[in-house]
Amino acid sequence: MVSFTWRWTCLAFYCLFHVLAPPLSASRQQQTATLNAVDGEYSTFHVENPEWTLSHLAVDSRNGNVYLGAVNRIYKLSPGLELQVSSITGPDEDNRKCYPPPIVQPCGEPLALTNDVNKMLLVDYRENRLLACGSLFQGICKLLRLDDLFKLGEPSRRKEHYLSGVNESGSVVGVIVSYSDASVTDNLFVATAVDGKPEYFPTISSRKLARNSEEEGMFAYVLHDEFVASMIKIPSDTFTVVPDFDMYYVYGFGSGSFVYFLKLQPEMGGRASGSSATREQVYTSKLVRLCKKDRSFNSYVEVTLGCVKGGVEYRLLQAAYLSKAGAILARSLGVGPDDDVLYAIFSKGQRPREASQESALCVFPLKEINERIKDRLQSCYKGEGTLDMAWLKVQDIPCISAPVTIDDNFCGLDMNAPLEVSEMVRGVPLFTDESNKMTSVIAYVYKNHSLAFVGTKSGRLKR
Repeated sequence: MVSFTWRWTCLAFYCLFHVLAPPLSASRQQQTATLNAVDGEYSTFHVENPEWTLSHLAVDSRNGNVYLGAVNRIYKLSPGLELQVSSITGPDEDNRKCYPPPIVQPCGEPLALTNDVNKMLLVDYRENRLLACGSLFQGICKLLRLDDLFKLGEPSRRKEHYLSGVNESGSVVGVIVSYSDASVTDNLFVATAVDGKPEYFPTISSRKLARNSEEEGMFAYVLHDEFVASMIKIPSDTFTVVPDFDMYYVYGFGSGSFVYFLKLQPEMGGRASGSSATREQVYTSKLVRLCKKDRSFNSYVEVTLGCVKGGVEYRLLQAAYLSKAGAILARSLGVGPDDDVLYAIFSKGQRPREASQESALCVFPLKEINERIKDRLQSCYKGEGTLDMAWLKVQDIPCISAPVTIDDNFCGLDMNAPLEVSEMVRGVPLFTDESNKMTSVIAYVYKNHSLAFVGTKSGRLKR
């Protein structure tokens, strides 16, 4: 079992590494996934068209089969990277301004043959299907059978079926929450950039993942009435302050009773002086936490994350990965070997356009982040401070005192929410690179040792 886990973990990393690292040459643009190991050479896979770049990867943990999301294609590979089957997803006649999309009703905008960029790829283990969401038709999703990629369903008739109108491949992150009770519908948490269309797309939402792939209620909000819904939308007032405001989600995962998302976003009022052509937005990195069973999003809390080493601040999130601590790392962090730890890569500063190649790999014990959140909740329910959600609440809203017991699994009330932990939680720096910017990471535990692999902007792999 150890050797099998090692094999697919490494496979997942080197495919992901080549997906995320920018190309070095024309040959690398052919999306060749090759990694030489000490004990041999790994297999390779080439897409048939160099323009069909790979964007997402999912590995079936039960058998090691690999699923790749690309431009206009979804691929299924064996654990040895042998092509088993592919599914065509595009191109098709579309226009990004058409809402609803032209497959639902006629659109007055001119249509053109448009590529489908894969934006989200998730394995739904309970129903043995693959969730593949693309850029066509406002982000509709296909549900494909894992065995042969046969299309089981493609919901497209209702507004809930449109997850994101952003074309970029890295704009959507999803987490499936599955329940052991077969009578309970699984949920899909979706976090996405909105590209200036907050009236159409919530930035975070919880959707129903129906068992029947053709059910009309697929992707319906878990709760949606006149006053409360399973979603967070960016208010229009926010765009008045920062016209190009958006959330850029990097990673998502489930742990214990919660779902977490990591994102990069502009700071409110953080613009530098100068003309609109030259001024640059200041960004900050945040973690969002929600209770898995929270239908009203009263548990929404976000935490500022960063890393500091030698007086240098690393604040621009690039990549993240959740793993177990392992016995050796756990001792140095003061946690248990089976506790979750979050590896994260940050680049220097808070301005994305800065040319610095400096970056840092840091680790956060998830227990520490949760403790900081609990402390903040407890102080707020004592009436101390304000909610501090500047992008969501333009005006400061004071915390309200209430006699509430807040334990580790507290899921919020219809007060004092959403809430921000504004004081930055600092990660433990493990490794820094001043000349070759790190852009991707994966980690796992092997014989009590915690191993992290990182990919760099220039196409290097470091262990």
